[in-house]
Amino acid sequence: MSRTGYANASMKNQPNTPERPLADGSSRRNFIKGSGLILAGSAIVGGQLKVARAAHVFGSDTIKLGLVGCGDRGTSAAIEALNTSQGLGWSPRDAASGEVRLTAMADVFSDQLQSSYRTIKSQHPSRVDVDEARFVGLDAYQQLLNTDVDVVILATPPGFRPMQFEAAIAAGKHVFMEKPVATDAPGVRRVLAAGELAKEKGLAVQVGLQRRHEVRYRQCIDQLHSGIIGDPIFARAYWNGSGAWSRPRTKNQTELEYQLRNWYYFNWLCGDHINEQHIHNLDVINWLMKSHPVEAQGQGGREVRKGENTGEIYDHHMVEYVYEGGTRLLSQCRHIPGCRNTVGEHVHCTGGSCDLSAARIHDARGKLIWSSDAKEGRGKGWQQEHVSLFASLRSGDVPNETEYAAHSTMTAIMGRLATYSGKLVKWNEAIQSNRSLADTDTLKSLDHPAPVQPTADGHYAAAVPGKTKVL
Repeated sequence: MSRTGYANASMKNQPNTPERPLADGSSRRNFIKGSGLILAGSAIVGGQLKVARAAHVFGSDTIKLGLVGCGDRGTSAAIEALNTSQGLGWSPRDAASGEVRLTAMADVFSDQLQSSYRTIKSQHPSRVDVDEARFVGLDAYQQLLNTDVDVVILATPPGFRPMQFEAAIAAGKHVFMEKPVATDAPGVRRVLAAGELAKEKGLAVQVGLQRRHEVRYRQCIDQLHSGIIGDPIFARAYWNGSGAWSRPRTKNQTELEYQLRNWYYFNWLCGDHINEQHIHNLDVINWLMKSHPVEAQGQGGREVRKGENTGEIYDHHMVEYVYEGGTRLLSQCRHIPGCRNTVGEHVHCTGGSCDLSAARIHDARGKLIWSSDAKEGRGKGWQQEHVSLFASLRSGDVPNETEYAAHSTMTAIMGRLATYSGKLVKWNEAIQSNRSLADTDTLKSLDHPAPVQPTADGHYAAAVPGKTKVL
């Protein structure tokens, strides 16, 4: 993208969700009603207007919800979805809320499902009815998709996302799926293909990149896109923290079960923390730039992750991304205790700078010229994304966030490929790669060999820059 064309750059990589609320609570909905038919989900794709037909307009009907993946994030997502029954977060201009009920749950592990069930039930005792629909095992997701749920939450480890998203769309379900949407390029392409099928079938797809739904971020991005401080020259994105949880190996546990319970530490399941966590910040910069990077180079490694319980992922990455037109993004993410922690996104433009995470814009002399008037703080996007989804379904709109979520996922993957290899990685080569981290379709039992095996000393081999082949 040329810097001179920033304000009017192509929107093809922006979310094609005209129904989503604006900062003032108004709506960009544009649906056509006639002869008892609602046509919804209008989107500009490749310069042409496409209209998807809603599979069903729910109005005030009860929406049946299914949860696939009953860990902490899946549990929270289900609670947030059920909250919409109470009208939580709904503005007067949103569609009227209606009942949402959790009618099916699925997870590989029964203990995790039961824990999730108790937590959700404690928050919504009258909206959980899964006595006949609690499924356990690696095929549990498919059993859930065979029920009459209307909307499916996909919150299993990201490595399973392409397979399960594809299956959900094939089954005719609306989908809310957590980020990232894949861990390798073949998975990204699989998700993009399923997203196109969702458009053809009139199925909604929403992705848990919640900053896109936060009022402050939306206001700030609108200001930057209007050209308030000119064209972007350089951006910075950070997710530097102390680390993540880990679970000890237990007696009689198979290798596959161990990796599934410690999914964060294995690339075939997580994609490294640059993919699983830092994707939020990378997505914000892609949103700002209305595109994805064209190349990346960087470095990273393992300073503290050296034990048997630390899998194969790095504990730090620093990546320089380049967008078309030359704008650069410096990206940092780190999991090392005792260091300076920071999470956020910044951009420097021809006429000033902006802290997007704080929603504050300064001119070239450092004077504050705009800040968000939104009263909400961080975290509201987790709830608002569900409010937006269910408002859309009740109005007949069909959001589809697949493309930008897949591109932001691929941006994170490209960063990992750059740090693992020590090489310059180009977008077109990376996204066309056929290197798959695992064939999740073949995993039918916890006795199945895990895609990654420990070495003789119980450790897992990590990438070595300059030696590891990634493409």
